[in-house]
Amino acid sequence: MKIYTRRNAALGYLTLQAAKHNLNKRRQKRSALRTSAYVGLGLMSAGVLAAVLFVVLRRWHGDDVEAASFAGDDIVGEYVTAPEPIPAA
Repeated sequence: MKIYTRRNAALGYLTLQAAKHNLNKRRQKRSALRTSAYVGLGLMSAGVLAAVLFVVLRRWHGDDVEAASFAGDDIVGEYVTAPEPIPAA
């Protein structure tokens, strides 16, 4: 009985071609997933950069309301009043 026949050769050839085709499809799928992951990371980093830039520009221009509220002194009219001391426990 012969192992190498036309039928076995054709079946082996078709099997190899199908495996190569599946490998190429898998690579394309991975490439698409990788590209979408890179785009997502790029958008996230751009958002973080924009937020940091916003905070830096806001502090640089002196429009930070929160920093002004922690100044410690309240101005009422023309008088400057010190904050009331916290009673000792």
